[in-house]
Amino acid sequence: MKKSGLKTILVTGGGGYIGSHACKALADAGYLPITYDNFVYGHQSAVQWGPYYEGDICDRNSLAEAFELYQPEAVLHFAAYAYVGESVINPGKYYRNNVVGSLTLLEVMRDYGVKKIIFSSTCATYGLPAYSPIDEVHSQRPISPYGASKLMIERIISDFEVAHDIKSISLRYFNAAGADPAGKIGEDHNPETHLIPLLFNVALGRTPAITIFGSDYETSDGTCIRDYIHVADLADAHLKALLFLEENMQSQSFNLGGGRGYSVIEVIREAEAVIGKKIQFNFGARREGDAPILVANSNKAKEMLSWAPNFPELKDILRTSWKWHSKNL
Repeated sequence: MKKSGLKTILVTGGGGYIGSHACKALADAGYLPITYDNFVYGHQSAVQWGPYYEGDICDRNSLAEAFELYQPEAVLHFAAYAYVGESVINPGKYYRNNVVGSLTLLEVMRDYGVKKIIFSSTCATYGLPAYSPIDEVHSQRPISPYGASKLMIERIISDFEVAHDIKSISLRYFNAAGADPAGKIGEDHNPETHLIPLLFNVALGRTPAITIFGSDYETSDGTCIRDYIHVADLADAHLKALLFLEENMQSQSFNLGGGRGYSVIEVIREAEAVIGKKIQFNFGARREGDAPILVANSNKAKEMLSWAPNFPELKDILRTSWKWHSKNL
């Protein structure tokens, strides 16, 4: 049975980086977020705004028990393996967890009559961009098993709408970055593969230098270009997507990004300016599954969700990240 009179929202992967920030946004808006996480990559310490149920999304019985106990009105689905490079060398791990786990979740939603899901998708579903910035009508041709797994889930969700009337919002976001402005939670992956925390690990003396994967891309300085979006802005978009679904019961897909691309070298220079010291780096070979340029056109989200980034400048994103890393790591 429910433990509160608040609207309960099940947040799979709520102990993870983006999921925990979404839980904070939900709680601030008057919801009760219920974290469902196996804590393989997530952290129990990040669960601060509601109870948690420890379980795996591939475990139907555990999911059913959580649904029975908390009777959620909607699901925010973050739980997934998300290392692009690893997905290339171990695709079975990604298809089993991401696709089979999501299918199991949707079947339990169907069984318990839960009709709303906000899905954490990715720009990796687009693959190599035919044009930039990328909008939602761009072809989806992923070049990594990670991206392919997310696209498969989007298709499964669409089929479940036809068969079971489950409405969805798929949020295809670009590079999440930053930390809670209040400093309560931040980015802490193990292993860490994201550029900004890796830069700060060097700045803090935890590692001697960062390796840049590829210096021969057709970009201004030869390094990959990415669109960085603050994690709190992503959390806000999930909240607005939930409100949109509650009011309209209309399935949609939205890109979430800042609309401006930065090369790896440009991010390093911005980070150095924020912290006031040099960051050592070297070049390595290209990493399989990486597109040269990924920049978002997020106009649809701005128009339909009334969403816009509160942290549009990279330097401000970096400042929140550095504040958290320098105090917690």
